[in-house]
Amino acid sequence: MLNFLYNAVHHCTSCCTIRAPQKFHTVETHLAFLWFKSVRYISSTSNQHSFKVSYLINSCGFSLETALTVSENVNFETPDRADLVISIFKKYGFSQTQISNIIRAFPTVLLSNPHKTLLPKLEFFQSKAFTSSDIAIVLSRNPQILRRSLKNYIIPSFSFLKNFFGTNEDIINAIIRFWVIPVGRFNNCVLPNVNLLREIGVPESHISSLLKQKHSAAVTNPVRFKEIVEKVKEMGFNPLKISFIQAVFAMVGMNKSTWERKVNVYKRWDLSQEEILAAFRKCPSCIIASEDKIMQVMDFYVNKMGFETSFIVNRPILIIYSLEKRLIPRASVIEVLQSKGLIKKNIHLARVFSSSENSFLQKFVTPYMDKVSDLLKLYKGKLDFSKMTTK
Repeated sequence: MLNFLYNAVHHCTSCCTIRAPQKFHTVETHLAFLWFKSVRYISSTSNQHSFKVSYLINSCGFSLETALTVSENVNFETPDRADLVISIFKKYGFSQTQISNIIRAFPTVLLSNPHKTLLPKLEFFQSKAFTSSDIAIVLSRNPQILRRSLKNYIIPSFSFLKNFFGTNEDIINAIIRFWVIPVGRFNNCVLPNVNLLREIGVPESHISSLLKQKHSAAVTNPVRFKEIVEKVKEMGFNPLKISFIQAVFAMVGMNKSTWERKVNVYKRWDLSQEEILAAFRKCPSCIIASEDKIMQVMDFYVNKMGFETSFIVNRPILIIYSLEKRLIPRASVIEVLQSKGLIKKNIHLARVFSSSENSFLQKFVTPYMDKVSDLLKLYKGKLDFSKMTTK
């Protein structure tokens, strides 16, 4: 077999040309032909391939594997243009890691004309009071920005975002999030959706909340987005209040069947449609929780804490709290303190659960640590509740 391959290849390499046979009569002939083709290809491209890979390893800090992958998407035979691009990034304070991230995501940046396409973009951000560090963070986290037109996309998009985000930090975060969105979706979804909210009187600060907290909602198909906005208005939400935009958040994240499933979970606790909608109007986030979470939290309040369902309808924010991180630890501390006569029995538990972390610690943990050993451990979940109640 090896002798056959050697003879076949030796015969092929002695010829000026080789044509693929129309039909291979043996497996050995087929293998010999494929092997010859690979040798021929490697020999014709090895110099260029070797240069690119070596450059990417030595100048960009890539591993061999990464350099091989990146080299497939970029083609250059001299280092001049690439050296200039890298030197500009370094001049602007980009670290080696940040430069590598950009080139890995956008290899053809090495072929760009830095004075026509790269520098103007860097200078634009610099003119907007972005520090070198800011610019490096934005471009290394979202290198695709460098693909975008400065005149037709970056400048108008920046102006749009600037209206909603006051600090550079907020603008940087917005750019990183929004500029991964294709140009078409930004123009055809974000702008119409924001304009719709403006038309119905939603305050700019509330629209800013939408863009900060739920930017995916802004890229919802405008037809569906308008349907959701109209539905939220029909439910009685006031566009001037923050709850309106929160309701839009909630509705964007679910379809009709998901909404109905969650409503049915609440109905299993003998809540009427009207009560569920009333709770939703007070705290739209109560419908965002998963079906399992709703069941578990309702079970805790009704069966463990003895609350009436009407109590929860009037305070739907209680639904969004974490059982493991907030409700159970706080309930355990309160029960231990009550069992030892250190606090009143008729304490307002809704306030206990909704108070801030610092407020709860200052009021119910720190003052009693000398009187109740391991109280902090109980609160932090590092001690079994049963061990405390048996002391």
